Amino acid sequence: MAFGFYKYQTQSFFNLQCAQALNQTIDPYERSRSKTPISNDAVVIGGTSNAKLAQGISQCLGIPLAKSKVLRFADGETHVKILDNVNGKHIYIVQPTCTPVNDNIMELFLTVSAVRRAGAASVTVISPYYGYARQDRKHYWNVPISGADVAQILEFMGVRRIVSVDLHVSQAQGFVTSNTTFDNLEGGFAGLNYFLKEIPNKKDIVIVSPDAGGMHRAKIFHGHFEYHGYGADQIGLAMIHKERKEANKVDSMQLIGNVQGKTCIIVDDMIDTAGTLCEAAKTLKENGAEKVYAFATHGLFNGTAAERIANSVIEKVVTTDSIPLKDEFVKKVGNKHGLVSLDLLLAETIRRVHQKESLDELFQVPYY
Repeated sequence: MAFGFYKYQTQSFFNLQCAQALNQTIDPYERSRSKTPISNDAVVIGGTSNAKLAQGISQCLGIPLAKSKVLRFADGETHVKILDNVNGKHIYIVQPTCTPVNDNIMELFLTVSAVRRAGAASVTVISPYYGYARQDRKHYWNVPISGADVAQILEFMGVRRIVSVDLHVSQAQGFVTSNTTFDNLEGGFAGLNYFLKEIPNKKDIVIVSPDAGGMHRAKIFHGHFEYHGYGADQIGLAMIHKERKEANKVDSMQLIGNVQGKTCIIVDDMIDTAGTLCEAAKTLKENGAEKVYAFATHGLFNGTAAERIANSVIEKVVTTDSIPLKDEFVKKVGNKHGLVSLDLLLAETIRRVHQKESLDELFQVPYY
């Protein structure tokens, strides 16, 4: 079996090099796209925070979700029971820790505990949206680093791998010791695929970072177009410099770059109240942009986000399904929102982790 894994990895690397040399497209997700069944010692458990995404992942893996039961007692306690056999199995728990964050985190902790106590061989947490990620450092001497605390609790409980997508800060991967692997996947591939189909004239595209801190992410997204034949001389890059008076409130914005007559795509890791996003779009239009789109991996859409987007100059806001959308938001925002799924990405990650294969292609090949 070890030889089989080595053979696949060697062949995979060889295929990537040949495809690049011949300017051909390879599909890293071929097995998951065709729903090729994974081995029966892998068990996928879907938490209650995003049941639809968990179902999509299990379908791509060609196996059913494991049966489990989650109850909420009258006093607020959570009770988890695993109904299928997990003894000696490799467990993959799909549970984004989105709103209600604390309830979903506690459910995750208890699910890990349940499978560990039931004899699971290993536990991997698939949490595309990682709650508390924004609390990643000490602004004052008397505050916690909550993102690190959550990761360390998971590690203490026996989780040996955490898989997330577009962490707010990549250094969050260092919240655990070397005993636990913390993967930070890129959700931009799913968004890239959407815009390749949506925007006919690629030479009019300008990728825009909404702030200086997001410029690295925008550059990566910008670079992905080259794989599809659109080089840096064709796709533009710009940045908006913003000054804040306080959280979620921007005092002023200044554009760095040229967007005159262009189709702009604002790229960010998450959208919370959408105030900054809508102001950024307004700034781009004031500077001559023809159309403005936005892509963010995580759509939190809190507060008046729906109303702001619906009344904004933005053509469409595209997010992934890392967080389930509220029905009220979908109704208010109408056709100004587009959704792309992470099911293929997360399913293929589980497949490769389980079969001890390299994840390189999932980082190197911007094809989805």
